[in-house]
Amino acid sequence: MQTTAQKTPNVKMKEFILYLVAVFFYTNMTGMVGSYRNAYIVNVLKLPESQASLFNVLVSVIPFFLNFLIAMYIDGRKMGKRGKFKPLGMLVAVPMGIILMLTFWAPKGLSGTVLFIYIITIAILWAVSCTFGNSFNMVAFVMSPDLKERDKIISFRSIVSAVGNSAPLVIILVVEIFFKDNEGAQYIVTAALCSVVGIITMLIGMNAVHERVNYTVTRRNPFLGFKDILTNKYAWVVIISEFLKNFRQVSTYVGVFLAAALLGSTSKYLLFALPTGIGTAVGMLVINFLLKKFNSKVLYIASGIYSVIVNSIAFVVGYLYFKYPNPVYQIVFIVFLFLIGLQFGASNLLPSMFQADVLESIELKTGKRLDASLPVVINIGTLISGAIGSGLAPILMYGDNSLMGYIQPTDLVPNPEQSFRTKILLLFFYTIVHGVMMLLAGVPFFFYKLTGKTKEDIHEAVIAKRANEYGTVDEEEAE
Repeated sequence: MQTTAQKTPNVKMKEFILYLVAVFFYTNMTGMVGSYRNAYIVNVLKLPESQASLFNVLVSVIPFFLNFLIAMYIDGRKMGKRGKFKPLGMLVAVPMGIILMLTFWAPKGLSGTVLFIYIITIAILWAVSCTFGNSFNMVAFVMSPDLKERDKIISFRSIVSAVGNSAPLVIILVVEIFFKDNEGAQYIVTAALCSVVGIITMLIGMNAVHERVNYTVTRRNPFLGFKDILTNKYAWVVIISEFLKNFRQVSTYVGVFLAAALLGSTSKYLLFALPTGIGTAVGMLVINFLLKKFNSKVLYIASGIYSVIVNSIAFVVGYLYFKYPNPVYQIVFIVFLFLIGLQFGASNLLPSMFQADVLESIELKTGKRLDASLPVVINIGTLISGAIGSGLAPILMYGDNSLMGYIQPTDLVPNPEQSFRTKILLLFFYTIVHGVMMLLAGVPFFFYKLTGKTKEDIHEAVIAKRANEYGTVDEEEAE
C-alpha cells in the first residue's frame, strides 16, 4: 500500500483522463435537466404555476425517501473484484440516457392530470438514476489511498463537472439554428445528443476506473450508519451549511427565464451562463492554488463574503444596463458574471472535500464507510430548503398574483415582451438572493475543525486502521 510519503501516483494518466471524460458527459446529462427542465415545463408543456410548484416539491420529497433505501443498499454492498461503485456506474449509464430523453418528451394527447402524473413519474425515475449515477462522484473518494492524490482527483472532478454542467447550453444554441421557432424540438434533440454521447463515455470511463481503498464488508444495521452521521458534529456543519445554501434554488430557477426575458430566447441562456461557467472553472483553479496557503474552512467562509459583495455590485450594474442600455454597462455586467463564477468555484469544489474528510472521521470512529449514506443525510437539509425554494419559485415568478409577473409564451406569442419590473425582479433573485445564501452557508464553518494537521492525522489513522482490519487492495488484481 502506498502512503502519503510516496510520490509514485496510484492512478495512471490514462485512467485519470478516461474518468474525467466520463464525469464530463455524466454531468452534461444532469446539467441538461438542471438547466432546461423547468423551462420545458413552463414554456413547452405550459403547466400553470400551481402545478409547476407542486411538481418541484414532489420531485424533491419523493426521491429523498427513496434515496434512504438506495443508500442503505449501496453502503451495504460488498467490495467485489470490480469495486463497489464501478459496477453501479456502468449499470446506470443506459437507463440514465433513456430517462433523460423522456424528460423532454411527452406522448401526444396527454394533458391535465395524466400529463402531470407522467412528468412526475419520469422525474422520480431520473432522480433515482442520478442517485446511482452519483457513483461517478463517489468513486473519486476511493481511487487512491493517498490524501493529496485523492484531493487532486476530487478537485479535477469538480472542475470537469462544472464545465460539463454548462455544455448543454452550447449544444442547444447550435441546435436552435435548425429548430429556431420550436423550443420543444430544441430540448429533445439536445437531450438525445447528450444521452448518446453520455452513455458511451460513461461506460468507457467507469470501466477504466480502479478502486484502491479497501473497507469493511461486514453487514451491520444500516440505520446505525445514519445514526453515526447524525452524531458527528462535523457532519452537522455540512448539513446546516447545505441547508442554507440550497435556498438559492430560487436563483437557479429564474436564470433561464431571465435569459428569455432579456435576450428573447431560453437558448440564449448560454450568454449568461458562459461567463459564469468560465469563472467557475477559473475559481476552482484559484481555490486549488490558495489551498496551499489557506485551509478549506477559511476559503469557504471568505468565498461567502465575496459572493454577497460581488452579486450586489452585479445587480447594480445590471440595473443600470437595463435602465439605460449602454455597451459599457453590458461589458461590465458580463465581467461581473465572470466574477460571480469565481465564487461558484469554491461552492462547487470545497463541499466535496468536506464530505470526504467527514467520511474519514466517521470511519475512524466507527469502522464504517458511509459514502452513500452521508450525502442522503446531508440532503435532509437540502431537501427542506430546496423544496421551499423550488416550490415557491414558480408562484413568485409567474401567474395572476405573482411577484415578478413573468408572462408565459403562447403559440401566438412565443417570445412575449417582459416588463422592466419583471426583468429587474428576475435579476434581483438571480444575483442578490444567491449572494446572501452563499454568505449564510459559510457561517456554520466557524465551528469546523477538520483542517490542517487534524485532517492529516485522521487520514493517516484511517489508512493504518484499514491495513490492520481489512488488508490492502491488491493492485495486480485491481488491474
